Amino acid sequence: MTPTSNDLTSLGISPTRGFLPETDPLPRLPQAFEAWEDAARDLPKLLMSDRVRALLEQLPPFPLAKLGDDREWRRAMVLLSYIGHAYVWGEKQAATHLPARIALPWHTVATHLGRPPVLSYASYALDNWRKIDPEGPARLGNIVLLQNFLAGEDEEWFILIHVDIEHQAAAAIVRLWPAQEAVKRRDIPGLTGLLREISAALQGVVHTMRRMPERCDPYIYYHRVRPYIHGWKNHPDLPEGLVYLEVDDYAGVPQQFRGETGAQSSIVPALDGLLGIGHKEDILKTYLMEMRTYMPPDHRRFIESIEDGPSVRDFVLKSSDAELTSAYDLCVSLVEEFRSIHLEYAATYIFKQAQTDPKNPHIVGTGGTPFMKYLKKHRDETTEHRA
Repeated sequence: MTPTSNDLTSLGISPTRGFLPETDPLPRLPQAFEAWEDAARDLPKLLMSDRVRALLEQLPPFPLAKLGDDREWRRAMVLLSYIGHAYVWGEKQAATHLPARIALPWHTVATHLGRPPVLSYASYALDNWRKIDPEGPARLGNIVLLQNFLAGEDEEWFILIHVDIEHQAAAAIVRLWPAQEAVKRRDIPGLTGLLREISAALQGVVHTMRRMPERCDPYIYYHRVRPYIHGWKNHPDLPEGLVYLEVDDYAGVPQQFRGETGAQSSIVPALDGLLGIGHKEDILKTYLMEMRTYMPPDHRRFIESIEDGPSVRDFVLKSSDAELTSAYDLCVSLVEEFRSIHLEYAATYIFKQAQTDPKNPHIVGTGGTPFMKYLKKHRDETTEHRA
């Protein structure tokens, strides 16, 4: 039986927006959360002071019992993640302990959503935008952020590029299951057509990715955007991790969670699954699998369903059909191009920048990894999978 749009929706996949939410993110929580909403709104101002932590410690208890539907829980995760990271990274020295006023609700909301209490891609990008024209698309030119750290053009553009990429990728994501159904039917023309449609969507993704330098300057990104999205795993300034005060599950033991990174987007893992792009069993593969724990659980299940097969790659290799092979190779080439652009940006925006703050190392990524080595390996392994 061919999966339907209802099946996609049950896994949090929008038939028109892919991994972006089908209903626009909630811009603000109800009145009971006003103090927290106001603090989040004022973060660009608070972070210019020398007492952001003292100000955040004065917030009233977070009214967890007032949270209602899923949109409210996701909005709460955005608020708590931004406030939590502002607390940790917002002063000269990184905080080693997170006060219970922030730690307890953050842990509860994160647990409810099936993710760790740290800023991850879902809260940084997927749930962090609104449309200027409500009737228009969730695309560059019609979207702005709901939440910032310092604000400014470069931070805004950096995240909005990712939102647009997610929207562009939707036309590919919704064709992954149908492509596998075509394999089950041994439908060469059908699969060829679907792969061509997937490649057309990926061309849009690559085009959007190449627009990053238009309004996000490497120096500004490194020194003004990046410092706040680090996590506390393999970070030289928090070698033991972060203590979440009064969170019983952690019993006072410092926790190590990775920071926000594009590796937490579900797009490329899903494409890898469809195209059969494998990664060697080593520490880098372990890292990619770890990134899935930061994704919304439904998105993880979708990726796993794609990986369960049937194998598009095996079918293409056995078919010896020139048009099918060409369509498959174009998809692989576009994933490779996307990874090449990412590698190029990592060098320009991070590796070549001069480190001036130990809280913002340029040797490891915000996910706490030797990112240049990782990204090059992922790109090279993609190249090897052309038919």
